[in-house]
Amino acid sequence: MTSYYRALTIAGSDSGGGAGIQADLKTFSALGCFGMSAITALTAQNTRVVTGIFPAPPEFIGKQIDAVMDDIGTDAVKIGMLHSPEVIETVAGKLEQWRCPNVVVDPVMISKSGDKLLLDDAVTALKKRLLPLATVITPNLPETSVLLGRPVETAEDMPDAARELAELGAVNVLVKGGHLEGEKSHDILFESATGNMRELPGERIDTPNAHGTGCTLSSAIAAGLARGLDLIAAVEQAKAYITGALSAGKKYTTGKGHGPVHHFYDLWKKES
Repeated sequence: MTSYYRALTIAGSDSGGGAGIQADLKTFSALGCFGMSAITALTAQNTRVVTGIFPAPPEFIGKQIDAVMDDIGTDAVKIGMLHSPEVIETVAGKLEQWRCPNVVVDPVMISKSGDKLLLDDAVTALKKRLLPLATVITPNLPETSVLLGRPVETAEDMPDAARELAELGAVNVLVKGGHLEGEKSHDILFESATGNMRELPGERIDTPNAHGTGCTLSSAIAAGLARGLDLIAAVEQAKAYITGALSAGKKYTTGKGHGPVHHFYDLWKKES
């Protein structure tokens, strides 16, 4: 019998379909993985605003993870929105219990529309319990600033910030430069084991449809790891995928705010 490459997302649900587990499952599918999910919270949101968050009880989040791991298992885990210290503790405990491989942590804190998605006291728990279990963490500049407790705003800030995040316990750190000014949007990948600091150039796509970009990139990295790629290859594949999804999605109109990227740009054949 042939087995699928398996990827589990532990994250919040986006009712608008552009971010969260919806983006993760689309990405897993587009990149050749069988996707599974443990929902940490329901959000009522669209392309413009988050109007409500309904957290799942920590014990039920744990039951979802147990159900998946006890039967199907996984080759990689992507972790997104974890809104409280109790949820972070539950998820960290399950990662340890099941010895989950290839853990990609996207420290989701603020939505594209500017709505806060993480409680203040959860930041400490995130740093203490989850970062040391991650294969790689993928913060953007605002998230990096929150984790370090100081502004990280320029390309020159990024290498030192990556090293500092690694000192908090993360094995590998990808600091994303999407919030930088200018035509280019490069990321920094720091590998703690070797001390290697790699600059990954990127093309900035002029588009109103960037909702779910961070979720999509991190789940694309998880998909690559699930398929057996090494970290650098998985990150490079993920960057190429998100660039294509942003570029292909810029001509579409979805809602009245920040629309989604085109997750299936390489699979859908739309008549012109």
